[in-house]
Amino acid sequence: MRILITTATVLLATLGVFAQEGPMVLRNFILEVRLDAASGRLSMIDLKSHRRFVKDAAFPGGGGVATVVSVQYPGLGRGQAIELLHAGGNQESVMIFPTLPFALFRSSVSNRGTNVLEIKKVETLSAPLDFAKAGTELRSLGTGGLLAPDKNPGSYGWLAVAEPISRGGVVGGWLTFDRGSGVVFSDAAGGTVRVRAQIDYGRLRVRPGKTEPLETFALGFFEDARLGLESWADVLARVHGIKLPPQPAGYCTWYSQPHGGASDEKHLAEQTAFAATNLAPFGFSVMQIDDGWQAGITTNGPKRNFTTHAPDGPYPSGMKAAAQGIKRLGLTPGLWFMPFAGTSYDPFFKDHQDWFVKRADGKPYETDWGGTCLDLTRADVREYLRRNVWRIAQDWGYQYFKMDGLWTGTATKQVYVNTGYVEDGLGDAVFSDPDKTNLQAYREGLKLVRQTAGPGVFILGCCSPQNMRSYGGAFGLVDAMRIGPDNGTRWQDLLHGPEFGSRQYFLHGRVWYNDPDPLYVRADLPLEHARLICSWVTISGQLSLNSEWLPGLPPERLELLTRTLPSHGLRPRPVDLFDEPLPRLWLLTDDHQTPRRDLIGVFNWDDHERTIECSLERLGLATNTTFAAFEFWNNQLAPPMAGGLRVTVPARSCRVLAVRPQSPVPQLISTSRHITQGIVDVISEEWDASKNTLAGRSRLVGRDTYEMRIVLPAGASWSPDAVLLSVADNTAGVTSSMQASNGLLRVTLRSPTSRAVSWYVRFRR
Repeated sequence: MRILITTATVLLATLGVFAQEGPMVLRNFILEVRLDAASGRLSMIDLKSHRRFVKDAAFPGGGGVATVVSVQYPGLGRGQAIELLHAGGNQESVMIFPTLPFALFRSSVSNRGTNVLEIKKVETLSAPLDFAKAGTELRSLGTGGLLAPDKNPGSYGWLAVAEPISRGGVVGGWLTFDRGSGVVFSDAAGGTVRVRAQIDYGRLRVRPGKTEPLETFALGFFEDARLGLESWADVLARVHGIKLPPQPAGYCTWYSQPHGGASDEKHLAEQTAFAATNLAPFGFSVMQIDDGWQAGITTNGPKRNFTTHAPDGPYPSGMKAAAQGIKRLGLTPGLWFMPFAGTSYDPFFKDHQDWFVKRADGKPYETDWGGTCLDLTRADVREYLRRNVWRIAQDWGYQYFKMDGLWTGTATKQVYVNTGYVEDGLGDAVFSDPDKTNLQAYREGLKLVRQTAGPGVFILGCCSPQNMRSYGGAFGLVDAMRIGPDNGTRWQDLLHGPEFGSRQYFLHGRVWYNDPDPLYVRADLPLEHARLICSWVTISGQLSLNSEWLPGLPPERLELLTRTLPSHGLRPRPVDLFDEPLPRLWLLTDDHQTPRRDLIGVFNWDDHERTIECSLERLGLATNTTFAAFEFWNNQLAPPMAGGLRVTVPARSCRVLAVRPQSPVPQLISTSRHITQGIVDVISEEWDASKNTLAGRSRLVGRDTYEMRIVLPAGASWSPDAVLLSVADNTAGVTSSMQASNGLLRVTLRSPTSRAVSWYVRFRR
């Protein structure tokens, strides 16, 4: 364990290192860990492939005295550990658990001196990867994107190093961020790639005679490193006890044209009424007011008096009245604010200069756009925060928070747009309580927000790229996180969501909901661009909010939004995650019911036409199978898919293909209700061979035309005879019609109210 000490305050005793004969071994059904106590060298073996994927990993503290002990870890249960005690009292712990595909590493720092020890950062593990492939053939994927291992600046929280063709690779990630900000680095020397795990504390104080346990790091090998990233996110959720609320969808005022920013009383009411009538039946639920409602003065970013509305601002009746107006129409009111930021020169804070974190010269710690950082280690500041949150949630009635400028809670500078690791002055801030680290103060602030708001409030963090210290520090404490910078309707701005959301897809639905910033469908946006962003957000399943002036949208653009709602709630994967900086292929599978439904999203991000190909095996579909396919936006059958996918996609556009193995009987391949073509609306489907009838149930939205696309087997003489509905559906006024052409039967249903409809399509041969 390598420790950078900001103040040389302790002399480590020179002790002998006692070696144990032979390696110490930990093993479960997935991996094996071997540690030579004398040298402190460690190897790891994947038991399925018998691949040694880490060779001679080193603890910077070297060897020591090792023992095997039983351990208990929150969320993971009981396991075994090798504890390695170094000279001087520092300790390493290597843990495994019966069904966990990772080994866990946790260091402890001991202060045997007489003065306080202050630690800035700790390198806990350096692991050379023992791959069959040379380092030049591997790729590292982290928060900074897909890069050669020796070009990666460092990734916050997690890192994967994989061979693109096989997808095999190593995944490492920090599981805790209680007091430190975990980072993972990769480098390459002599053809060998090495992964290094580091914790940045800024200023961790260890008092004389004390031993402090540090953060926990996980490392494992996976035949498909995508599964490794997903597994790390699952373990993270277990450790933090994460249980996500239902995923909302809605509207953010900020980018709207017209009536953007915070909107205003009149137009918010008009927008809410329109959304309640035209979008809520499809799954729309949230109306969120953005920056501009609050009081205060500023010369650096937003106003920051969140105790009241601006007296001359857009909501003269107050924020409680605005929330009540939204609630009356059955929607959830949401509000933007900055919980951890203030403005030291605002008259509101005149008598509270001691509320702010200080710099070394005693001046308030001010950051670009974020303002002056509130000192969350002070009891009076925590009470101010508690009152603000209570007022917004309990008094005013907002049940959806968009909390911006979160990095101000860490008291670090803004480094927007922050992706790969940078030095950001962590530890330069002076807190009232010097024994609290930057991350500790931040997490305690988030915990207070969560406790005060209550379980019924949905919390969206915004946004981690302002400073990525706010990223891992928020794990387990927010329901959603803006994972990219502000987007917009310009092509390069539109790509921010797919770029950042794709590389962090595995967090979505496990740790939090990824928020890629709003999607856009406005009339001045090229139709293909609107379809592309709607398709990507919907297929990837990420948080779906729009920022459009809804009453002004043409009907065909409004319909793009209805086809994105609600979220499917499944866990899709990018196929080419390690091949492309911005993946072009996504597979969405629903195997929770029979028949299984598969959807392929094909995205061309280039400014020229592109033919995209992929084998069935690599897609994740059954091989030696021919698939029928239907393309959503072209609204027609695509050529059968045998052996693999091959589709030509125009520049800056997409194709969305519903695919099913070809069948000797008619089968439902697509519906018009949603981009996922049946996944969110088809409740059941079954072929009755005795009656030559395809029967099923579908969720219909009132007054929305619902079309089912039934593919007829090639070369078979199946002819549609009739469409029948249940007695209850006929009584409710549901109507039906059908039309067959070129191997496809289109059945149209329409209901005056939203309901689940039972349908029967009879055929004859």
